[in-house]
Amino acid sequence: MQIPIHSERLIIRPFRDSDLEPFLAYRNDPEVARYQGWSVPYPRQTALDFIAEMKTAQIQPGSWLQLALEMQPGGEMIGDVAIHQMKSDPRQAYLGYSLARAYWGRGFASEAIRAVLDLLFNQLELHRVVAECDVENDASWRLLERLGFRREAHLLENIYFKGAYGSEYHYAMLEREWQQQSA
Repeated sequence: MQIPIHSERLIIRPFRDSDLEPFLAYRNDPEVARYQGWSVPYPRQTALDFIAEMKTAQIQPGSWLQLALEMQPGGEMIGDVAIHQMKSDPRQAYLGYSLARAYWGRGFASEAIRAVLDLLFNQLELHRVVAECDVENDASWRLLERLGFRREAHLLENIYFKGAYGSEYHYAMLEREWQQQSA
């Protein structure tokens, strides 16, 4: 498996200690956290523990791996992507992403996800990649659809999240769908 991954404007790489301040900044932004599984304020010690764990983490069935998104040139850490290879079927994985608000709407999430999909389908030879998002997160579900993900389900009030029930869209892409659109 080839990590770090280089795309046109990004390096997708393991976290490092120097990522602490930018990581804390976007994890503590209420707009970034709005549809994510963490709450604000995001504690410094939690960030330190997370980075320590992710610095040496590998893609392995049953565990989440989060990789930092670094701008090139410049080296600024602007977000992360998350991969969870399913323990029950290691040829399937979940995909997630977070981006600092200053970088929204500039194509960085799309570029990062394309690079990660290439890794998952072409290097790891996965069969299927899944992504879920809140139905109110228009930017996220539109991004997934632009990338060729297929909406497989609209789950109504299926998750108790930050004090209320929320609804989610469930998306997936098969390896053959990725290959067709990449040809």
